[in-house]
Amino acid sequence: MLTTELLKQVRRIEIRTKGLVNQVFSGEYHSVFKGMGMEFSEVREYQFGDDIRNIDWNVTARYGRPFIKVFEEERELTVMLMVDLSGSLMFGSVSKTKQRVAVEVTAILAFSALKNNDKVGLILFTDKIEKFVPPRKGNKHVLRIIRDILSFNPEGNATDIKGALEYMNGTIKKRSIVFLLSDFMDQGYSKILKVVGKKHDLIGIILDDRRENELPAIGLIKLTDAETGQERWIDTSSNRVRKMMRKTRSEAVNKRNALFLTSRIDRIQIETGKDYIKPLVQFFRLRERRW
Repeated sequence: MLTTELLKQVRRIEIRTKGLVNQVFSGEYHSVFKGMGMEFSEVREYQFGDDIRNIDWNVTARYGRPFIKVFEEERELTVMLMVDLSGSLMFGSVSKTKQRVAVEVTAILAFSALKNNDKVGLILFTDKIEKFVPPRKGNKHVLRIIRDILSFNPEGNATDIKGALEYMNGTIKKRSIVFLLSDFMDQGYSKILKVVGKKHDLIGIILDDRRENELPAIGLIKLTDAETGQERWIDTSSNRVRKMMRKTRSEAVNKRNALFLTSRIDRIQIETGKDYIKPLVQFFRLRERRW
């Protein structure tokens, strides 16, 4: 049942993100994601200057004069939004959690796809597939996606990116645009990441928080792993401890970024305490220049 507060949240996100799509992302999405290929349209008589490689020899033989196949850009796209709902996404040291940022970014991408008349689907995952919403069009469908991310209570708490990508790859047969929103605090997904990246246009949206990179010197604190529940005490006043944690985190981030680079998969890095509009716009403009 939809509560009044949930409906208010959905409405606020709709107003904010629709405005951003109309004001900031207008034209950016369309110019980048123009179509995933060419599809057959019709056969017509050959005209001077036509590419002879497109001659339909069967029709040509039947009528005794050359005909060519006409192809059109396959305009309609399918956009899959894969959203990590594991325990670590509930972390946020500033005003918003990583999950809340994921909701807003997802809404921007969904409304951009809607404005372009594309289908949008959703996969929510933790260490299991929590929910699958098949790709469809329409404003009501996009609002449902936003509601699902905001209100869904996952059964799992850990992260299985490998399993989520395998599920998506097996479920979505047609080449699609896939946005994977996660903090990527997981291992063992490098192989399937490359496989999906070759079949689909896969973009990783990495959600970080500054406190994951740098702890303040505030003395003895208890840290709880949001996914395993494991607890440990940390003396943040110790320079050695903070240096060790920075080193461990830096190595994990470098390994993650290197994986995206070697897999030739685009990534967008977003930090909870910062504006996410700038990295999104930079991504769209970089892709447009590249193409």
